[in-house]
Amino acid sequence: MTIEAVIFDIGNVLIEWQPERYYDRTIGAARRQAMFAEVDLHGMNDLVDQGHHFTDTIYDWAEKYPGWRDEIRAWHDSWIELATPEIPHSVRLMRALRSKGVPVFALTNFGVQNFDYACTVYPFLTEFDRAYVSGRMRMVKPHAPIYAAVEADCGLAPERLLFADDRAENIDTARVRGWQVHHFTGPEGWAARLVAEGLLTEGEAA
Repeated sequence: MTIEAVIFDIGNVLIEWQPERYYDRTIGAARRQAMFAEVDLHGMNDLVDQGHHFTDTIYDWAEKYPGWRDEIRAWHDSWIELATPEIPHSVRLMRALRSKGVPVFALTNFGVQNFDYACTVYPFLTEFDRAYVSGRMRMVKPHAPIYAAVEADCGLAPERLLFADDRAENIDTARVRGWQVHHFTGPEGWAARLVAEGLLTEGEAA
């Protein structure tokens, strides 16, 4: 089946997203482990991904845990240090596809305000033909409605979409809907898949 559009997740596909690494560096692994055991920081971030305001959500969360107030606020104040660095090979693949006229979409769990901020730091995030951002859509992966919304908006049959994501549950929902999928574990494997699909040559995918 001919692929008519390629869809990239962003976190850990185009940009590394490793909050624990940031905290290990800034407060040490032991304190980080204690904080994550006490505070559901990923649950807090899920609210942002669902469309809750970036600043208000994190600052309100920080007030619930005064012993960790400054560390929780750092999720906001130093956010770009949590979402770094970019993955250069993946960015090259995205641009190579677009240069050949292959439509490239993003499908990402990402908040509204921090996505806009990320675009100022990582200009390639503005280059997608279509960007499906969970916070704007107020629906998130791996739940089916966001995938259905992508299908309805782009007008392409599910089997003509090729989707790369680092999370198995996100891939699973797409597969059930009939999308072609790739479980991203590194850009080399993703490059090989794009070559195998005939979308890029080996030279273009390097």
